[in-house]
Amino acid sequence: MYKQYYQHFLRARPELLHCAPHSHYYWPDVTRAAHLAYWDDSARFADEKWGYLFGEKIPRLQQYIANELNLPKPEQIVFAPNTHEFVYRILSVFPAGRPLKILTTDGEFHSFNRQSRRLEERGNVAITRVPCEPFETFAERWQDAVAADDWQLIFISQVFYNSGIVAPVPNAWLGAVRSSETVIVVDGYHGFCALPTDWSAYADRVFYLAGGYKYAQGGEGMCFAVVPTNCQLRPEYTGWFADFAGLAKAQTGPVAYANDGMRFAGATMDFSAAYRFLAVFDLWEQEKLDTAKRHAYIRHLQNGFLEHIASLNHPLLHDGNRLHRDDASAEHGHFFTYRLESAEQVSALAAQLSERGVATDYRHDRLRFGFALYHEVNDYRTKIIL
Repeated sequence: MYKQYYQHFLRARPELLHCAPHSHYYWPDVTRAAHLAYWDDSARFADEKWGYLFGEKIPRLQQYIANELNLPKPEQIVFAPNTHEFVYRILSVFPAGRPLKILTTDGEFHSFNRQSRRLEERGNVAITRVPCEPFETFAERWQDAVAADDWQLIFISQVFYNSGIVAPVPNAWLGAVRSSETVIVVDGYHGFCALPTDWSAYADRVFYLAGGYKYAQGGEGMCFAVVPTNCQLRPEYTGWFADFAGLAKAQTGPVAYANDGMRFAGATMDFSAAYRFLAVFDLWEQEKLDTAKRHAYIRHLQNGFLEHIASLNHPLLHDGNRLHRDDASAEHGHFFTYRLESAEQVSALAAQLSERGVATDYRHDRLRFGFALYHEVNDYRTKIIL
């Protein structure tokens, strides 16, 4: 139905059923010309391209993202090559020599998990990780944990990367936060452009991190943070973009920051991904293919996938091993996760699928199947044969 938009990627590996778009989504064809346009603009503007990028391209991309998230102030959106850069920039607002209390979960992506464990080695950083399972009781346990202490930082995903389970929306637990100075961050990477998301209620309070590598389909190199309105935090990890408007001033005395999202900007980066990102948004606007419509199509694919998997009567791939909420009304991300008895079992099954031309990905004892616009239900019936 939508394969027409992805012919370059599909023709490159015609025998492959790519079931790992939650890791790396294929790029629509329109991104190729966009990528080349960045090269041409770099030649056309040379040293003057930064003014062009921040005056023309970035405001357009900010507006698209603001529309996607229903944000009132696009200028609160700032860009970096990856979300981990934002994670550490946010962490750098806390003095390294003082005690730091962080609340998070045991279902966060590798970068935050690794970084937070490394911070614990300082000896003055205390981290509480709320177990995601059992999923049915997580919302209550998370709210209790939020209310239990004066946290300096709260970090949680919108959709947990290792299960696809959707976390409770902030409205369900923000009222339990004790201090107005607590920094709150939501990792939205597996929700952005996958699940219809209205962030307007949190624009003044919560950082939101996401990017183009997955469901926004623009490839690697362009991530963003939504910085709360009127935020006055001063990240120690900073760069020349963070006061772009003040570059002509004397660079002495206290370090100045922009009064919008740019205060969390870094330094020189490759903006070709911004061109690709914009091309995807332009395509969706042209084809009236909004997130609600894309999400509905993915739900259709997921239902067809589950019907096919059930028909296989496979000893490992069945609903008993699939991580999901029993509540039929519960939302789910754009991938399914099967937890098996061992990492060896998972890697062997992933290898078997790969030999049959089905690309998946796995983490330890969890095998993940992602769903994309360049899939059709019949693809699962013809390729996933075990």
